[in-house]
Amino acid sequence: QVQLVESGGGLVQAGGSLRLSCVASGGAFSGYQMGWFRQAPGKEREFVAYITWTGGSTYYADSVKGRFTISRDNTKNTVYLQMNSLKPEDTAVYYCASFRSAVVLTPSGVAYWGKGTLVTVSS
Repeated sequence: QVQLVESGGGLVQAGGSLRLSCVASGGAFSGYQMGWFRQAPGKEREFVAYITWTGGSTYYADSVKGRFTISRDNTKNTVYLQMNSLKPEDTAVYYCASFRSAVVLTPSGVAYWGKGTLVTVSS
């Protein structure tokens, strides 16, 4: 059973930056494809970013491309999401995710979820 614990959320002004972290335990982290999703109030959970188990390939939602960067450190069992140029519409609970073996970049493609960390961007 994989456990994912996020941290790093908080309140930031528009244009600011935050770095989210997700520490994994209970499994072979280096073999997992990982990602981040977010869910804003009243909206469905949506894909944000994806990274392969080697860290060699990444993929982003159009809404965050060029502003967010996903990375991982397999020696620390940790995946990161660096968020720059934050906008009020980035306000959401951000969830760390470990994908199933056949990667599908939707919530149905996720095998394990963290409990989430809240990011609030003020205007």
